[in-house]
This record gives sequence, structure tokens and C-alpha cells, in this order.
Amino acid sequence: MSKIGKLPIELPEKTTLTMVDGNAIAKGELGELRWKLPSVIGLTQKNGLITIINNHPDDRSSKALHGLTRAKLANMIKGVTEGFKITLEISGVGFRGEVHDNEIWLHIGFSHPVKMPILPGVTIKTLKNDILVSGIDKEVVGEMAARIRAQKKPEPYKGKGIKYQGEVIKRKQGKAAKTSTA
Repeated sequence: MSKIGKLPIELPEKTTLTMVDGNAIAKGELGELRWKLPSVIGLTQKNGLITIINNHPDDRSSKALHGLTRAKLANMIKGVTEGFKITLEISGVGFRGEVHDNEIWLHIGFSHPVKMPILPGVTIKTLKNDILVSGIDKEVVGEMAARIRAQKKPEPYKGKGIKYQGEVIKRKQGKAAKTSTA
């Protein structure tokens, strides 16, 4: 049995999780998310707790799906109640981001701005040197943040680029000055 899969999920007030044709549907204050449950996995609801059941506990792949299903459903429930946010920091002289219609424009040291489409279900806000990526689906929010960061990863010498808030960049010393012996 999966360590993660056997943990129950607490269902908050004003949030529902229903099963329709093998799809798990989570509805909450922020919206609705759907996910197709694997056929080897079932679930039960009792007193506001959701328990994931592995119908084939001896099968190796169903053990992996057991933990995956529990994590995915917990993220869906958290997403429709609270939502997910990832903050990216831009560092570098003249580096900035702007939101235009359904695109984000990144001015990150190239001769032209990098224009990226914003994925559906994601909202992006730009502050002074920060980009706030938010939404109800954890996968989509993480994917959008990763795509933005991939445009200009932070370099280890000056630390210029786009990084996650709180990410530690190992800095390198660079070329040391030669000592002259006369």
C-alpha cells in the first residue's frame, strides 16, 4: 500500500468531489476541475473524508497510481478552494515583464522582447521585478512558471535571469586576478 495513497483527504466546506463516468469533478469557490480516474483506483467519501482505494494492491503499476491519484485529488481540492501561486523574480539591468492581452512579454536582454502566450486557466500579474503566476490547476501553473523561467535561467556569475522566489543560485567567483611575480 502506498504511504501517500492511504492518507485520507479532508474535504473543506463549500467544496464537493463527485464521480461521473470515471471522472473526478472537484467544485469549489474558485472554479471546477476534472480528472479521469485510473480504472484500478476507486474512492469512498465518509464524514467529509475521502479515501483512495487500490482495487489491485498486488500490481506494481496500480501501487504507483494509488499515490498519484491521492496527490492529484488533493491538489484539485486545494486548487478550487485556495488556488496556487508561484512568484518568479527577474534580476538584471533593464530586465522586466509585461502582460499584453493574452501574452507575456519578457524584456530579458535580447534585441527584442520574448512574447509567450499565457496558458488557459492561468492569470499573470507583473510587479516591479516579480511575475506572479496563479490559477486553480497546479500542473498548469507550474508549467507556465517553468516556461517563463526557461527563457532566461539565472546565470551563476552575476545572478542575472529569472528564478523562482526563494530559489538559491550557487554563485561562482569568476576569473581571479592573476598575481604578477616580477
